[in-house]
Amino acid sequence: MISTYSVPGMSCGHCVEAITGEVGKVEGVSDVRIDLDTKIVTVVGGECDAVLAAIDDAGFDVA
Repeated sequence: MISTYSVPGMSCGHCVEAITGEVGKVEGVSDVRIDLDTKIVTVVGGECDAVLAAIDDAGFDVA
């Protein structure tokens, strides 16, 4: 399953590292891709609620 999340607060490489690190820990996630230009996080695998919680843990809100 591929899911996309809009995370408007992302602006730099540190943001990418923080979100990738937290979402990458979610059980079942096999890939995390982030496009800073569009502010979109694309996640392969994992439960939606767990991914949302991980993005929140990284300090960001999903629009």
